[in-house]
Parts: sequence; C-alpha cells; structure tokens
Amino acid sequence: MDCIEVTGIRSYGYTGFLAEERTLGQWFEVDLTLWVDLQPSGKSDDLNDTFDYRNAIAIVKQIIQTAKFALVEKLAQVIAEEIVKMESIQKVRVRLSKPAAPIPDFGGRITIDITRTQ
Repeated sequence: MDCIEVTGIRSYGYTGFLAEERTLGQWFEVDLTLWVDLQPSGKSDDLNDTFDYRNAIAIVKQIIQTAKFALVEKLAQVIAEEIVKMESIQKVRVRLSKPAAPIPDFGGRITIDITRTQ
C-alpha cells in the first residue's frame, strides 16, 4: 500500500493535564503517515489524482491551535479522526510529540503514536 509521509508539522497549542499548559500553551510536533493510492497520480502527473497533503497540514495546525484537552492522547485521536475522514485516505498514522513536557529533570520528549483506518 502506498503512503505519503508528512513530518515536522509544528504548532502552538493549549492541550495538557496542568492548568498552566491549557492557559500558557506549548509547542507540539506532528508527523503523519497517510495511506493513499498513489498509482493514478504516478501515471498522470496530475494533482487532482492524488491527495493534497497541504489540507492535512492545515487541519493538524487548526486542531492543535484551537483544542483544549487534558490529554495528548485525546488530541492525537481527534487529529486522526479528522484526517481519516478525508477523501482518498485509507489509513492514517499520527505521531504527536510534546517536545518540552513540564516534568522536572526531564529533557526528553513525549510521543503518542496511533494508527486509525476508515
């Protein structure tokens, strides 16, 4: 099965367990894997025969910027649900990262990785 990978979508949002995270916000990063049939566009060289991933990027950014959930799991789920509804998307993988989680003495990142199908 064919796929398009879109990595490094970065946006500022207000999801987090702590009240400060939902008030002050923080950066989130998203990588998408979009399963779609690329054979028609590979033959035609026509954008109309493929999935325009700019739409997926816009949806991810809009959800991150406007949502206020307690859990990043919920944010990842909502992103996946909206993307998989899009025409020609058969399956989506969402990797949502919180690069600066407010955890004392922790310099790593937290990543939620989910896959959803139509």
